[in-house]
Amino acid sequence: MQLGVKGLFVLFLPLLLLIGAHKFYVSVTNIEYYDKGEALQITSRLFIDDFEKVLEERYEVRTFLATPDEIANANLHIEKYLNAKFLVKINGKTAPYNFIGKKYDNDIMVCFLEIPNIALEQIDSIEIQNELLMDLFEEQKNILHFKILEKKKSFVLIRESNKGMLNF
Repeated sequence: MQLGVKGLFVLFLPLLLLIGAHKFYVSVTNIEYYDKGEALQITSRLFIDDFEKVLEERYEVRTFLATPDEIANANLHIEKYLNAKFLVKINGKTAPYNFIGKKYDNDIMVCFLEIPNIALEQIDSIEIQNELLMDLFEEQKNILHFKILEKKKSFVLIRESNKGMLNF
């Protein structure tokens, strides 16, 4: 049986469509210690469209992030979701953080968090539980980078293993 060019195209078209439709579900979070201000600074980078989907699904609100139509209380919804899905523990105890704000960089939203007034000498361990977007996307991976003094450690977090820890 000979297929010819048209036959091959029809055979491989579904495969090409599947490859083109695949999307990465990933976020990147950096945790650093700011010596001058004695603060733990956290930045998380997430795809804007994924974050909008999770806010709409979870809170039934359309935020129109990064557009002129962004709703006035978008930050409240972002902060609420972060507090529900992103936990920080210092020395085994939950450490509340401040949502400083966000900025947009093309199709990425960068969220800024901070835990102020914490002396580095008081820290024995930092544990991060990052479940951001995992409630919406099964394939979600959250990359976590610690960079504190000379200590550098990275984790790829998934649903089944959503915590990373740095010990001093």
